[in-house]
Amino acid sequence: MVICFTCNKRIEGQVLTALDKTYHPEHFVCEKCKKPICDNKFRTHDGRAYCEDDYNRLFVAHCSGCGETINGKFISALGRDWHEEHFLCNWCKTKLIGQTFMEHSGQPICQKCFKDNVANKCKKCGQGITERTIIALDANWHPECFVCKQCRNPITEKSFQVVDGLPKCGKCT
Repeated sequence: MVICFTCNKRIEGQVLTALDKTYHPEHFVCEKCKKPICDNKFRTHDGRAYCEDDYNRLFVAHCSGCGETINGKFISALGRDWHEEHFLCNWCKTKLIGQTFMEHSGQPICQKCFKDNVANKCKKCGQGITERTIIALDANWHPECFVCKQCRNPITEKSFQVVDGLPKCGKCT
């Protein structure tokens, strides 16, 4: 006599054996959706059976770029996983594999797009600042752009004069 693991009743007719247990075919169900697993395709997690769709949704990494299941090589960045071909700059779509990238609003951005569109701009040259910044005179400056109005040497002292809204070093005042 064969007993169904789920309902504890005798099985007459078709018997389904899976995970070292016997079931009425309609009682061997996916742990998540509770639908019968009839096509012999199921996966297990912690000893429980799941249909392929639910298993993939619950336990397999999904690409943050396309939303599909990741089965091969992938990149983990910004707390998410990506197919290598979908790890792109959010703005210009340049591939970021092996590149230095920045984060903006939770998305990967290439250095060029970050510098051109997101980074603080230097008061003197107008270019984006992605490294060291000098903050002075209510503005951001590249260190090499924060120079004396008169002699054009970089200002390295903490005190300087301001003439016409631009810095002037102690030697030239």
